[in-house]
Amino acid sequence: MRVAVISAEAVPYSKTGGLGDVAGALPKALKAIGVDSVLITPCYWQTKAEYLWSTAVDDLNIDWRGSTYPAKAFYSEANGSPTFLIDAPSYFHRDSIYGYAEDYERFAFFNHAALALLRRIGSAPEIIHLNDWHCGFAAVELASMRRWESYWRNTRTVFSIHNMAYQGAFSPSELWKLGFGSDFARNAFSSDGIASAMKAGLETSDTLSTVSRRYAQEIQTRENGYGLEWLTRQRANRLIGITNGVDYEVWNPQTDNELPANFNIDNLDGKRECKRALLDEFSLPIDLDRPIFANITRLTAQKGIDLMMQIAGDLIETGAYIISLGSGEKKYEDFWQSLRDYAPRQVGIYRGYNERLAHRIEAGADMFMMPSKFEPCGLNQMYSLRYGTVPIVRAVGGLDDTVQNFDAVSGTGNGFKFGPYQSDKFLEKIYEALFAYADPHVWKKIQRNGMTVDNSWENAARKYVELYEWTLS
Repeated sequence: MRVAVISAEAVPYSKTGGLGDVAGALPKALKAIGVDSVLITPCYWQTKAEYLWSTAVDDLNIDWRGSTYPAKAFYSEANGSPTFLIDAPSYFHRDSIYGYAEDYERFAFFNHAALALLRRIGSAPEIIHLNDWHCGFAAVELASMRRWESYWRNTRTVFSIHNMAYQGAFSPSELWKLGFGSDFARNAFSSDGIASAMKAGLETSDTLSTVSRRYAQEIQTRENGYGLEWLTRQRANRLIGITNGVDYEVWNPQTDNELPANFNIDNLDGKRECKRALLDEFSLPIDLDRPIFANITRLTAQKGIDLMMQIAGDLIETGAYIISLGSGEKKYEDFWQSLRDYAPRQVGIYRGYNERLAHRIEAGADMFMMPSKFEPCGLNQMYSLRYGTVPIVRAVGGLDDTVQNFDAVSGTGNGFKFGPYQSDKFLEKIYEALFAYADPHVWKKIQRNGMTVDNSWENAARKYVELYEWTLS
């Protein structure tokens, strides 16, 4: 089976969130189980030159908006699988990956160029795996071309929803400029007076997936469907949830080169050394018996920062440390700064993102907070489980699928989770976690329960292969 994964971002070439992690890891995992997979992604200004191994196509001239647009494609296997990066400077050599008024045009071009590139590099793939709204354009283009172009006749599409809240909306008047002037295309994009690339992908792809079983159900509700729940319900028989995996070659406390000491499920001594180093890194008093509550996230309302703000005073009163890594909305950045100013001997913050520091926080913290309003999958809770850092989460999306609430009677469970989006429910779980932390025997049991869970990409990749086979059948 030949599979082409198309994504607007993919590690290590580009990343703003979980989509980058997934798109970078899945082709590698598919290749490891014998699937002929290829990744196509843009070459951004932020993409490091060391990842551009060679020029694969230097004359990828794209018919675009009535003229020929010169582009080229680099080749790399820096993510562990064959990858082509489409280089179009005016579209992708910018200060940030997203955030421009013409983002819809940028990714429509990328989709069109990705399909043109596939024609240049060999036979048509049996499956084209499209990701999020950025790839809704390719879904429509393929559905149209398959009717009359023999090259694509046996190709089928899988469309993965990573976050339903972002839908790639733009004015319908732009459709004809992008090459979508047919009645079929206009109807595919049409959504309450706007053009929606997410809606187009949902409507015209052969099968749909999303990044957890729970989220596959949630996007069929008004609360999480963002106006397209009627369509996800309509296509529910073609929709499946597959929880993302973790690349254990990168996120493994036994081999992680970013850590001051390594450890594993049989010997957690190194985790204590990681805690000591983390406190020192944030200039906090070295008290290894006091728990560290950590959070690594984009500072947005989705991530439950409002709940953290409401319980922060209570958490400080327990004497615990709080460490936060992230950036985002100013009011949330200001909150963390004011908390640090109020309790400088308990709170450590890093504004921005630092991959190395993220590893060190996962290893050195005792508990990881993810009280999200919604969370399609989430990765940090799975990283935390492997690093013996007990997650405290809200039971939504992938958080509900991957974290099992600890039961003190049976000794089962690997974390703590609550339901209603309420600060008192969140605080209850924090107190439960602190009670368990006070008993070293119980705490090690919870840690080891989490460290034994297999969230590897190999498991997820096999489920995707089953989805591909189902799509082809």
